Amino acid sequence: MIDHLDGAVIPTGFDVPVEPLRRAAHYTGEQGCIAEARSFAALFLDQLRTEWCARIDERVDGAVLLVVSELITNADRHSNGPYILELVGTDAAVTVSVYDSSSALPRIFPRNPERIGRHGLEIVHALAEQVSVERVPVGKRVRAVLPLSGGTGG
Repeated sequence: MIDHLDGAVIPTGFDVPVEPLRRAAHYTGEQGCIAEARSFAALFLDQLRTEWCARIDERVDGAVLLVVSELITNADRHSNGPYILELVGTDAAVTVSVYDSSSALPRIFPRNPERIGRHGLEIVHALAEQVSVERVPVGKRVRAVLPLSGGTGG
């Protein structure tokens, strides 16, 4: 922020970004896309630390990367086309959204430690403060909001 005092310009601290940091990436389902999405998210978190001075500890960092992995894996397995990963962040939260071409809404199964697989949304719900699914004109969007402080989990 800059104050003007009798015509003099005096820097008074850091300027806070007005708009959230937004980044999106498009994936076609090629081999390695889940790792690419995780790398994309890691770079996003580094940029959020730099541009928003966000404090992101290792636990939250890992939670964001795991949510990205789970949502991209679900889109890869259950849609018939490309998908988009969108990340939006401030110094308070990161929102992970994945758009895919399938209009079928994902199902969350009851907890069952003996079940093999199909734990993705269960994991996302455990890590995120808020999870939503909605149909969009091209398919659906699955969205998870992870706070950067105060712990994770919902």
